[in-house]
Formats: sequence, structure tokens, C-alpha cells
Amino acid sequence: MKKTLPAIIFLASTLMMSSISYSQDDFPILKGPYMGQNPPGLVAEPFAPGIISKDGWQLEGVFPPGMKEFYFTSNRKKATVTGFRLQNNIWQKYIEFPRTGEVTFSPDGKRMHMAKGYKDRVGDGWSERKSLGPMFDRKDWGIMRLSASAKGTYVFDDYKSNDKIRISTLKDGIRQVPKEMGPVVNTGKWTAHPFIAPDESYLIWDSEREGGYGDTDLYISFKQKDGSWGPAINMGDKVNSDKADFYASVTPDGKYILFNRNFGEGNIDIYWVDAQIIETLRTK
Repeated sequence: MKKTLPAIIFLASTLMMSSISYSQDDFPILKGPYMGQNPPGLVAEPFAPGIISKDGWQLEGVFPPGMKEFYFTSNRKKATVTGFRLQNNIWQKYIEFPRTGEVTFSPDGKRMHMAKGYKDRVGDGWSERKSLGPMFDRKDWGIMRLSASAKGTYVFDDYKSNDKIRISTLKDGIRQVPKEMGPVVNTGKWTAHPFIAPDESYLIWDSEREGGYGDTDLYISFKQKDGSWGPAINMGDKVNSDKADFYASVTPDGKYILFNRNFGEGNIDIYWVDAQIIETLRTK
């Protein structure tokens, strides 16, 4: 199920983002940090069970820098992104828009990336969606998720090219042509949804590989002193399961990892786990 779902959702949503406010009716009053949820420990658990994670698709949960907003995708008539804002310590549903690529944020919070496009913050809202340009807007590339570091490095997937992950750096302020990452990352099947740390110290992605826990698992690679990427490390059974685990991101405060778990039959939930596991794996 997971293997084809991201591409289907991606292709199904092509409309522009709206800044219209929407009703709070489907959600209870949520107060405090992290959408009012009690933080998890070192074993992954559902995020906002019965509120965000419930029947159907609820996926791609992400907090932008500042931790005052939260976005996730759900399966309405079309794949829809819902955004909340923390106002007076209460989370208010403030926006919905058709999904045009998986939402990520630049480390400074000023840009919302959506696959081959992006929006910049303008006052209290967002600009119109813009293209990253011909270097990325290629018809033969199927970008689902693009993640950016504080140095301006882009890492992104491509379901049209045998599920490859590519990287593009900035050199003297000039965007470099994307290159396929090496076999550390591009090994296995269904390799996708990369997340690069703001300081580029690690990369997390999902893939189905030998020795995994069943379907796709989350893997991490740490950047070495010579600039190369270290071995792919399975993030372990406290994070991964015999289901498809994918689309990880680390909260901007560095404390938690959010990711998706696909239970099949159209049921995908958002999970989260203490990011201390990254430091544990770093020592391996």
C-alpha cells in the first residue's frame, strides 16, 4: 500500500494554496506545546491519537521553526493539508489547501517547500506558489519531498527514476546541479522522503532493505569528518515495525521525530518518538 500511495497523492493534488480560515469543528480545544500532546519516550507512539491520528490517512505531520504551527495531510475528496497555529496557548485551525507536494520548511522558517515548488512567508501568511526553476521542474523527475539545510543544500526523492534520492548544494551562492547520492542511501527499494538535519550532520530516509523489519524502515546516516556519509543505520525496533514506516522529520527544537506508519487498508497514522535515539545511534 505504501509503495504507491505517495505518488498517487502527489499527482492527485495540483491546485494552489488558499489563505482562507476554516472551522475548528472537527477538532477539540488543544492547549500547550506539541498540539497539546504528552511527549513520547524512546518507543514510538501515535501522535494525537483520535484527534490527528485516526481512521483514514493522516500523514506528513510537521512543525515549522518556532513550533507555533503544525501541518498534516489527510484524505478528504482530495489530499488536503491542514494547518494549525498556537494563539494564546490554544491551537487554532487556520488554513486548508490542496496538497501540491509534501510540506517541509527551511530551517529559518521563511520558506515552505512543496516538492518542486515553494512559498515564502509574507506577513502572517504565504506568497503564491513558485517554481524552483528548470533545474528541478523536470517532467521526468517525480519529486515528492524536498528537504533543505541551513546551508541551502537540497535533498529530494524521485519516484520516476527508480526511487532515487538526489542532493544539490550551493557553491559561492550558485545552485549546483543535483547529483544522485551514493549507495549508502540509494540501496534497496522504495527509497524516498529524505530529511536532512539543518546542520547537515545526519540524513534520515526510508527504504525497504534486507535485514529490515518488514516493509519500509527508517534509516539514518551521519556525515563523517571527511564530508562523506557514513553507513546506513536502521533506526531500530523502537521506531520501525513490520508495517511501512516512512516520512520522518525532526522537530525544529531537536526533541522529537515525527513519521508515518501505514497499517494498510487506507489507514495511515502519524507517530512520534524521542529524538534522543539519534544520539544513541550516532555512537554506533
